Amino acid sequence: MIILASKSASRKAMLDAAGVRFDARSADIDERALEQQLEGALPGRIAVELAKAKALAVDGGESLVLGSDSLVVAGGRRFDKPGSRDEAARHLRFFSGREMQLHSAAAIAQRGEIVWSCAAMASLHVRPLSESFIEAYLDEEWPQVSYCVGVFRIEGPGVQLFEQIEGDHFTVLGMPLLQVLAALRNLGEMPA
Repeated sequence: MIILASKSASRKAMLDAAGVRFDARSADIDERALEQQLEGALPGRIAVELAKAKALAVDGGESLVLGSDSLVVAGGRRFDKPGSRDEAARHLRFFSGREMQLHSAAAIAQRGEIVWSCAAMASLHVRPLSESFIEAYLDEEWPQVSYCVGVFRIEGPGVQLFEQIEGDHFTVLGMPLLQVLAALRNLGEMPA
């Protein structure tokens, strides 16, 4: 059994559906402070470093600890989870008609050391969003999307934001699952 260093419903659902036995625990890290230390780094590297920090923040004993993180870049700006409904609306207005790059990363630690990590990227093309759509969308999805970078849950009404998506579905959900499963097999946690 592995330890998922996250309480993310989406990540738990992915692992559960894939048949991975896990226990979920919160990783208590200051994401904003780490992002400040990495200022100027490429988005994929920031996502990997956050995933590593989460994996290292949870004491798993002998178990493998899986950390994961996602971040969004649009129009040359990096976006975090919205802190308020007003901020979520501002993010959606900015995303409207633009390409959003979603960087998802995962890292595995064992006995306090990182033994594996990777990052993946998906491009999501946001359709033009009307003000009335944004308000109706947030009426339905807030506060659930306050926990989501990019202000969407692709497995729910958030799919309505997009006109085209390029990249792996699991990356869009918030974790490069196929790569994680390969790593778990390579590390002997799952049968090959």
